[in-house]
Amino acid sequence: MDRSDITLERMRSFVRVAERGSLSAVARELGLGQSTVTRHLNELEAALGIPLLSRTTRRVTLTDEGSRYYQHCLAILRLVEQAGDEARGARDGHSGTVRISCTAAFGVLHMTRLIFAFQDRHPEIGVDLSLSDERIDLIREGVDIAIRLGPLADSTMRLRPLGRSQRLLVAAPSYLAARGRPVSPRDLTSHDGIRMTNIAGSDLLTLQDSGGERHAVPFGGPLRVDHGLAAREALRAGRGIAPAHRWLIDDLLGSGELEPILTDYALPSIALSMLIVPERAAVARVRLLIDFLAAEIAAIPGITSA
Repeated sequence: MDRSDITLERMRSFVRVAERGSLSAVARELGLGQSTVTRHLNELEAALGIPLLSRTTRRVTLTDEGSRYYQHCLAILRLVEQAGDEARGARDGHSGTVRISCTAAFGVLHMTRLIFAFQDRHPEIGVDLSLSDERIDLIREGVDIAIRLGPLADSTMRLRPLGRSQRLLVAAPSYLAARGRPVSPRDLTSHDGIRMTNIAGSDLLTLQDSGGERHAVPFGGPLRVDHGLAAREALRAGRGIAPAHRWLIDDLLGSGELEPILTDYALPSIALSMLIVPERAAVARVRLLIDFLAAEIAAIPGITSA
């Protein structure tokens, strides 16, 4: 084995290909030609004398030896990055990039302005913000932090609860004037509901009265959407009734464009959480953003303590 051929650059290419499963995707991400990424991998395998990756026309996967080597590479690259942070005085004046994923509507309405405020405070830190309602693989996509609504199943990530997201039933005054105002949960069956296609069980609403009794009612209508901002616009346009996170429509409630209905009944709140890649949690700039977001998100309307 020629150790001089085992460089950090080749390790980084290998790690990202292992995580993304695609040479072309990694080439675009790193700003390199695909032939350069291929050369890095070939030279690394030649230096080690073992195959690290199994290549097919559709996908690149790790060999058993590659899986073990990948874990060692992660640890080495993490130490190199942390050493660089310390050498640059990054424990106090941080630099570099943090990659964050966030549910789309929350990201547009709230996360963007929080990122602006963070970068005003720390202009030397870059932020890559990705907005998606899909539950992406943080490691594979090279993401440091994810903000997610709802139950979580990923036990490999570090979890930081951010609070509970309050929800309420709302409709536009124009809709209520035309169709009447529901006075009990069962009245919802005769109204147009705006449903989310990407939320399981959205065809059934469960509300709880002041005595703790639960009322489950069918919920449907002619319009279904797969994005929170589309539901917001449908509500404003008077297309029906919908359960909405307060952070999604708080400004519309304040302006009178939407009104709460069935206020004697409560909808279950939804957990809002931050997922953190464990290997990235110790990086100074990542910790800075984690702490900043945790404090600022707590002040968003409709977010209550966990």
